[in-house]
Amino acid sequence: MRLYRLVILWLVVWAGLDVVTGETNPRRTATTPNVILIVADDLGYGELGCYGQKQILTPNLDRLAAEGIRFTQAYAGNTVCAPSRCSLMTGLHSGHGRIRSNVQVPLTPEDFTLGDLAKRSGYQTAVFGKWAMGWEGSTGEPNRRGFGEWFGYLDQNHAHDYYPSFLWRNGQTWLLPGNQGGQRRDYAPDWFERAATNFIRINEDRPFLLYFPTIIPHANNEMGTNGMEVPTLGIYRDRPWPGPEKAKAAMISRLDATVGRLMEQLKARKIDEDTLILFTSDNGPHQEGGVDPAFFQSSGGLRGIKRDLYEGGIRVPLIARWPGKIRPGTTSDLPVAFWDILPTLAEVLQTNLPVKTDGISFATTLRGKPPTAAHEYFYWEFHEKGYQRAIRSGEWKAVRLAEGASIELYNLVNDPAEKNDLAAGHPEVVARLEKLMNDAALPWTPPEEKSPLRRKN
Repeated sequence: MRLYRLVILWLVVWAGLDVVTGETNPRRTATTPNVILIVADDLGYGELGCYGQKQILTPNLDRLAAEGIRFTQAYAGNTVCAPSRCSLMTGLHSGHGRIRSNVQVPLTPEDFTLGDLAKRSGYQTAVFGKWAMGWEGSTGEPNRRGFGEWFGYLDQNHAHDYYPSFLWRNGQTWLLPGNQGGQRRDYAPDWFERAATNFIRINEDRPFLLYFPTIIPHANNEMGTNGMEVPTLGIYRDRPWPGPEKAKAAMISRLDATVGRLMEQLKARKIDEDTLILFTSDNGPHQEGGVDPAFFQSSGGLRGIKRDLYEGGIRVPLIARWPGKIRPGTTSDLPVAFWDILPTLAEVLQTNLPVKTDGISFATTLRGKPPTAAHEYFYWEFHEKGYQRAIRSGEWKAVRLAEGASIELYNLVNDPAEKNDLAAGHPEVVARLEKLMNDAALPWTPPEEKSPLRRKN
């Protein structure tokens, strides 16, 4: 049985046999594109060349920005993994979402997702990488939440390991042959790249949505002083840098190369102009695995990192490319957030959303037109350091670091690095944002951990 699974896995993921579907779906139209949504893991606002990075080379992502639109005020759904991804999938901010902390909670049938949106539009759907919204057998498995093809990690702790002995594929465990018996030959991100390029090839004549949540450049937290796992340091091998920084740079450049190969596949299949690519990150940069986020100025001059509700923890890169629809070389300072992506794609796919979300479509901005609506506020809450909250309304941002603590107030137009707390001089603004903050969050009880990593053979 184990040998049989290994053979099938090799055929399906490596060779890319068409097991996606036997159904006949309508061809895409000129106005409804394929969608590729790429989400990096712990990639900081300042870690791409097009966002000011000077030492890590990201030519393909820089080209993606040069050929599309780069957002300068885009926000993740949260400052840690699971609630941020929940916000992305369901269009709800972390005061309303099913998952509000990194303690895993599965999505349920009541949670309408990006996969459901694309599926009801006749699209082929797939996710390759890190899920973190439901363990095996739960209602949150990707195949139960609108994705026809699924290959990767269900549990975010499992996703720390870049050389796992197994991954999940469509509800079954699949052994990685090069990682058995203590070997470390199969680098999981490379498998995801192969699965993604095969999926594009298989579906070149059918509309598709590919969700690609890579694990790069998250650290393997169990590896100690150098948890930045990568097969080779490449061009950074001889740089006079600490080992973890070399490895992190190599990981980001490796992700950049993957983006380049996905773009090449689209052009080879002559569907480049029929495809909208979105690239972003799930939260700000980490300081795990031996890296120092100050070394590469990973937050791009913003205050804070992952697990902070300051800008450096939640402001992320967001790049969109759609030839013929998005004007090349565009930069937008429109504030947008993860919960805006679901309604945006609903408009792009010309499909009505059957659920209420916290998001507002920015599809008109993609097409170079003024936005049709604006957010009254953006809201985040974070539970790993206690009950921390932040809210942005217009130019003002309020941060409360603990329940009952004083509110800090920053003017993001004049002070994007949040250096000057203006709360004392603007009590009326503090009062208004505090009320919005309190009204934004529905009651929620932090769950107990109920998702031990299990393996079925």
